[in-house]
Parts: sequence; structure tokens; C-alpha cells
Amino acid sequence: MANVLILVPSRYGSSRFPGKPLALIHGKTMVSYIVANCQQTGFDYAIVTDDDRIENEVKSLGANVVRVDEDVETGSERIALALERYFADKNYDLIVNMQGDEPLMKAEYIKKVVSEHLEAGADIFTAVKPREQDLAEYQNPNIVKAVYSEDSKKCLYFTRASAPHFMNKDIGRWFQHIGIYSYRVEALKKFNTLKPSRLEQNERLEQLRALEAGMTIGASVLEMEILGVDAPEDIAKIEGVLGE
Repeated sequence: MANVLILVPSRYGSSRFPGKPLALIHGKTMVSYIVANCQQTGFDYAIVTDDDRIENEVKSLGANVVRVDEDVETGSERIALALERYFADKNYDLIVNMQGDEPLMKAEYIKKVVSEHLEAGADIFTAVKPREQDLAEYQNPNIVKAVYSEDSKKCLYFTRASAPHFMNKDIGRWFQHIGIYSYRVEALKKFNTLKPSRLEQNERLEQLRALEAGMTIGASVLEMEILGVDAPEDIAKIEGVLGE
């Protein structure tokens, strides 16, 4: 069995939703849903936070938490520091960076990304969702598109623009990016040595740093509800999907 560690960056500060990890969903904190999803994979895991309130909540759940208080640019940089400080001697095969604001990222999806990454030769693995038509979302810069090859199962680019471009004017099959990353340990270490790249800064997408450095990114195709929590009004949407 593969030796896998899930690390979940979970910061208190957020310009649109301060204290987001402690927001209540059906009376339970969002971070408690994240912990449950991690535990159900059977993999090792830890919440990586910079805040006493989140740390105390995770400990009250009897769950694993570590501190990285530095102000870093990306979640992947935060988990790289956590790996170096707390888990360097564990010889993990893969490190999974799971988003702390996506309570719908169930264990089955995480395990699919991990299993397919183990079979592939890519440095990094992520996930995409196939979409058809839907012009409004295709043109929405807040929805990240993966230019994904179904033959090689690799992501060629990520963008907030409408891509790929359909010359016949009819929007065909496109792929929405899902923000989970599985890193081979050496790939995560390499990523953490790289400076933010030009395309990354233009698009505000950290995965472009890896692509510009020549690293390969594969992806699992997931048929899942994509709904993160970016603002307080998203809580009601999540509750509707969970149906509890």
C-alpha cells in the first residue's frame, strides 16, 4: 500500500470570508467536514494552520494539526514547509494538497487521484471535470479551465480565459479544473524552490509555476459537484448539496 500524506492548508485570514474554516455547515465547522473526508481515505493527514482558533478546533475533534505561521504565497508552499518540519523522516510516496474550503471533496475522489497518480509518471496530479457548453461558466474568469489531453491524461495549460477556443463557434467539451494536487515528494520540494513565474502572476494560478519549470501535471477526471466556499453566501449552497 502506498504511503500517502494529505496536508490541508487552513488559514483564518480571508479577505472575502475571515474565519472561513470555522464557519458552520449544518451546525458543524467546515474544518470538521474536511477532517472527516481525510480520515475516510485511510491515509495519514494533518490540517496545516497559522491560527490558534483553528488549531484548537481541530484538536477538539481529536484530529491532527500542525502549525506553519509564515506568510507564504500559496498553499503548496505552506504544505512544503509542513512536510519539511514535521514529516521529513516518514518516506511518503505522495503528498496531497487538499483545499480547506471544499467540503464536497469526498474520500473516494481523493483516493482516485492518488491511485491514478501512482500509476502515472507525472510529477504532479490534479483533477478536472468535463463540461459541455454553458457559455456563461466557460467565459467566467473565476472558473479555471484546464487545457487537458484525454489521450495523454496530461494538463497542457491552465487559464481563466475561455480555452480551448472553438473555431466553429459551438462550445464543445471543455474541462474545469478541480483544486486538489498530489505531489511526488521531490516534485513538491522542487516547487518550493521556484520563484513565482510570469504566467502564474498573470493568471494568479500557482500550477503554472510548475508548468513553466518543465514539470508535468496529470489529472484524474472526476464527475463531482464542484462547489467551494469563497463567501458566506456559499454556505447555504453547500448545505443544499449535502442535504443534511
